[in-house]
Order: sequence, then C-alpha cells, then structure tokens
Amino acid sequence: MIRRTSLGILGAAFATVALMTPSVAGAADTVPTFTKDIAPIFQEKCEACHRPDSIAPMSLITYEEARPWARSIRGRVESRSMPPWHIDKTLGIQDFKNDRSLSDAQVDTITRWVDGGAPKGDATDMPAPKVWPNEQGWNFAAQFGQKEPDLIIRSTPWTQKAGANDTWWKPVVATGLTEPRWVRAIELRPATVKGRKITHHAIARLQQEETDALARNDVDQNGAQQAGTFMEWAVGKQGEMMRPNSGKLMLPGSKIVWDIHYSNGGENITDIVELGVYFYPKGEEPKFRQVLHLMGATNAGGVDIPPNTLKQTEGFFVMRENGRVESFQPHMHLRGKAMEMSAILPNGQVQVLSYVNRFDFAWMNTYMYADDAAPLLPKGTILKIVAWHDNTAANKNNPDPNVWVGYGDRTVDEMAHAWVNVTYMGDTDYKAELDARRAKRPSTQQQQQQ
Repeated sequence: MIRRTSLGILGAAFATVALMTPSVAGAADTVPTFTKDIAPIFQEKCEACHRPDSIAPMSLITYEEARPWARSIRGRVESRSMPPWHIDKTLGIQDFKNDRSLSDAQVDTITRWVDGGAPKGDATDMPAPKVWPNEQGWNFAAQFGQKEPDLIIRSTPWTQKAGANDTWWKPVVATGLTEPRWVRAIELRPATVKGRKITHHAIARLQQEETDALARNDVDQNGAQQAGTFMEWAVGKQGEMMRPNSGKLMLPGSKIVWDIHYSNGGENITDIVELGVYFYPKGEEPKFRQVLHLMGATNAGGVDIPPNTLKQTEGFFVMRENGRVESFQPHMHLRGKAMEMSAILPNGQVQVLSYVNRFDFAWMNTYMYADDAAPLLPKGTILKIVAWHDNTAANKNNPDPNVWVGYGDRTVDEMAHAWVNVTYMGDTDYKAELDARRAKRPSTQQQQQQ
C-alpha cells in the first residue's frame, strides 16, 4: 500500500512536470535584452563607477558603450570579480547597507544575454537614465539642505611626478574649531578627477586632547596622545553618514593629520585631498558617540612573511563599553589574501561577524552593516581580527614570491588591520537596543549575554 501510494504521488509529479515543461523551457530560452534586463542591473550595481569621467575604464550607461565589452563583462561577473564585493557569502553577517554584489539571478541574466548574442532590445524598454552627482560634487550636502559641508579642511598640495615611486604625504592642518562640535556626516575625496588617478587612499586622523577614555588613543614616544582615525577614503568609498542620534566629536584646537598615499599616474599631477564635515546644529547633541578604530592583526607584532609561504596573523581589541559595530573594512597590501572579524563574547561564545575571503588591494571596500544586522556587543567582548597573507606564485598580485616581506607603508611591504566603526552606549540603552532587535527578529536574534 505504501509503495503504491508513493508511485502514485511520483507519477502525479511527473505529469505535473510534463505539463509545466514547455512554459518553463520557453522562459529559459528567452534571451534577455540590454534595454529591458541588463540596463537596470548596470544602473543599480555598475554605473557608480562605469560612467563618463568616473574611475572605471569604460562607461556602461548605453548599449553602444556596453556592447563591445560583453564577453569581458560575462567573465568578470561569473568570476565575481565585478562588481567588487569580497565578503564570503556563506559565513557571517550578510545584510549590508551598501551591498553592490550581484545576485545569482542577476549573474545568470547577464550570462544568458551575452551567450544569446547580447541583443539591444526595444528602445521603449530602456529605463530612465539614472542621475549621478557630479564626481567632484558633495554627495551629502543636498540631504541637509546645503550646497557644501559646514567645514572643509584641505591638505597641502602635492605634485606626483610621472613615473615616480609611491609617496606618502603627511601634512598637519588645523581644523580652526574654537568650540566642541558634533559630527553627523563626513566626506573625503581627492579635489580633482585627475587627483583620483594618483590617490590610492587617504586617511584623515583627528588629533585632539581626548577626555573620553573610549576615544583616547595610545601615547607616542614623547607621551603625547596619537591622532585617532577620523575618516579614510579609497576607491569606491565616498563618505560616512552617522546613524540618527549618534556622531563623532571634534574638540577646539584639534588638527587633521593627513596620511595620503600617492602613486604613479603617468603624468605630472598636483592635487590636494578635501575633508568635508557636516555638523549637528549647535545645541543639538547626539546621544551616542561613534569612534572609528584601527584594529590590528599584524601591526602590533610586525609582519614576518618568508618567501613562498602563506602566513596567518591575528590581533585583539577589547570593548570597554557596550557597542554596536557599524562597519568593517580590511586593509592589507599586495600579499593580502583574506581577513576575518569575529566576536569573543564574555560568556565564551564566538561569533564570526564577517569574512573577506578574496581581498583585493585595488578595492578597499567598507562593509556597512544594515540597521537590523549590525552586531550589538556587550562590554568585555573581544574583537578578534585574523589576517592571511599569500607570498606565493599562486597570488596573481604578488610582485615577487621569492623575497621576504616585512611591515611597511610601501605597496611592496605589508600590513594588516581593519577599520571598525563602533557606536558606544551605556547599559540601559544597550538593553533597549537588544530588546528592540529581539522584538523584530526573535527567531534569528544572536544570543549575546554579559
């Protein structure tokens, strides 16, 4: 009886499949077109870089611009090298505010479009052009009803000669502040389009006499507080908007200590880097303070990578107050292979937060956690940063696997650290945040106990 019932069900299933097969096959055989299927994907995930006068080598806005690159596009999206998004999708948090990766369905659509001859399609299917801000405009100004940031701090000019070796330009510039001000958004950018050709990355460190232990940095050899990280710019990163009711604090007499990495642009280029700061209105103070930490995996103990070897290093950061981790950005050089951030909770539980398994020195991605996914961690949590370097011939970015590599600022040297933004909060607010999170997602809420 059981066997007959099973066969009956199986037969019904075959009959259903047979009835559905023609329509399913027809849908699968339909070749996507640029105007109807591909252009919306490019607008959402590619045009941020692939448009005129931007950083990509070609524009993908029109069919005529994209068609010559069809086979190259197919290869890049299938290999997941484009768009650049290097988080392992099988491990850790997967909800991000700025996720520019393609879904499996989008990859399949692009692949079928190319394999089907990359047809243009009906012009009436083309979506309205996406309006992008001027490359040298301020991205956040309009959101605050402004034409530009409240404060613009500029580095001093540097001329990078054609063919010159990499340079690190480290001027110090006063902010000019005479009173404490809370920051709600920050932008950082090379001042010109040509400047983007030579600026690999730029760091603006905030030097001020901190009274808050959570934001205080280590002292240097002279006993003075070192400058703390304020904002970092790299290709693909435009700025940072604080969560509502949180911000960064700038104090009177503060200075910006620049650390700008310039590389060869093929011609003589003079440029500066601009830091745009948006303040909360005077008298309006956010409840929570946010701090961008540099959490090292190798910097404290140095780097020692023998020739033709893989090397793993790790570092630890103890949270002295409850906090919400807002973002994760790995930083390594040419031998960089992967980086993982995990949380060791006070109760001994270990949670992998994010794992970048395909680090690419050309793209310094910041992974900004979605509101309901950003880790809420109790004080006493240890954030563990593990880095892997590949100094072998298998690493296509490796300039020479037969040399020893140590710590240093040069691209051919190595380092490993993560930029991690943390919003700190007291016990009452932390419990309220946890309760709100559990109420929204009781079945998937991470177990976090003090």
